[in-house]
Amino acid sequence: MNTPQNARVRVYGTDYCGYCRSAESLLKGRGIPFEYVDVTHDMEARSWLVEHADGRRTVPVVFIDGRAVGGYQELARLAARGGLDGLGAKPQAA
Repeated sequence: MNTPQNARVRVYGTDYCGYCRSAESLLKGRGIPFEYVDVTHDMEARSWLVEHADGRRTVPVVFIDGRAVGGYQELARLAARGGLDGLGAKPQAA
């Protein structure tokens, strides 16, 4: 997947989801800016998510440039293949 340098990343999740925290951590660790949408108690946002994520009801769902790329595992595979390169700054040394 080719992603432009200014790609918009949005993560939909809940406040009790471990995979959601993992997705956030992966993106933060790579310096990739993203918007987090908490659908824990937001039925309207959850309905929108199901409609735009091909019926997927689990979270997280990660969108890049408006396209659902999947959950945390798909995001991690995309990152391992270099598919997130260019979306943010290089990670800071610890």
